[in-house]
Amino acid sequence: MPTIQALVTLLRAIAVIEMKHPFYTVVESDFSAVNQFIIENLNSHVPLVEEISSYLIDAGGKRLRPLLVLLTARACGYKGQQHINLATIIEFLHTAMLMHDDVVDASDLRRGKKTVNATWGNPASVLVGDFLHSRAFEMMVEIGDMGVMAILSHATNTIAEGEIQQLTNIRNPDITENDYIQVITRKTAMLFQAASHTGAVLASATAIQQESSKQYGLHLGLAFQLVDDVLDYKGSTEDLGKNVGDDLAEGKVTLPLIIAMRNSDSQSVNFIRQAILKGGVENLGEIADIVNNTGGLQYTMDLAEREIDKAIECLTHLTDSEFKNAMTSLANFSVNRSF
Repeated sequence: MPTIQALVTLLRAIAVIEMKHPFYTVVESDFSAVNQFIIENLNSHVPLVEEISSYLIDAGGKRLRPLLVLLTARACGYKGQQHINLATIIEFLHTAMLMHDDVVDASDLRRGKKTVNATWGNPASVLVGDFLHSRAFEMMVEIGDMGVMAILSHATNTIAEGEIQQLTNIRNPDITENDYIQVITRKTAMLFQAASHTGAVLASATAIQQESSKQYGLHLGLAFQLVDDVLDYKGSTEDLGKNVGDDLAEGKVTLPLIIAMRNSDSQSVNFIRQAILKGGVENLGEIADIVNNTGGLQYTMDLAEREIDKAIECLTHLTDSEFKNAMTSLANFSVNRSF
């Protein structure tokens, strides 16, 4: 198991790579403090917890949700240090949810590495996910802001609902666009929204700034998931750090498929329906061609870009600053990425 000093060195190296994007640069010192705080709060008396935690740190990740806390708090004029704690809480909640997701989805690859469940088994993945989740709530109490606690407790409950809703939709070719939007709003956009909202609340921003920050996170999160669902059909395993076609393999009906079925002839619709019902990636190439040729990918990207336009519009209520500019840059990155 890596030593604490080795983990510090690793996180600093990860931070250097991430800082190539301008939206990291403006909060460089804050981001480094978050990386350090992550290490300090992953300590446990149980060796397996620290072993898996070290593995998760080594896996890296974009850490966009904690970044969103830092940017929003600073954009709203926050001068204290508790946004470091809050960003770490958001990262712990997100990581715990990913660990549980990987068990439910039987995923074996994330961020270019084997998942925790593929390495240590499902029980360890679930229980260490629970550890991170409970540690996050311990840290929430230390912040001592009931507004922040209310937002995060509501968010985690809503995300759980989204996970369950997605589970009940598996292998259902009759999912509608509205059904899909409900799932990604609850499952993905909610934590983005909670990150930006709590950052503004922590900064004691005005009511309109808090609401604008909240809506910025919501639209950003929706766009982020829409792009993810496009990349599942046109990305590469190397860039994504996970298997291309995972959604189809798991029987998940995402917007590109919904639009493809809406615009296809009966033969193609039946082909897609059978692929959804069966699962697997045997027909991924053919499905991807149909999705692309019927406008499924373009429709989804167009919707993502409209969500980003809404997110950027929300920023008009924030005071001009380098942090506000970084939030605009982050929004544009979200729809122009390949991973």
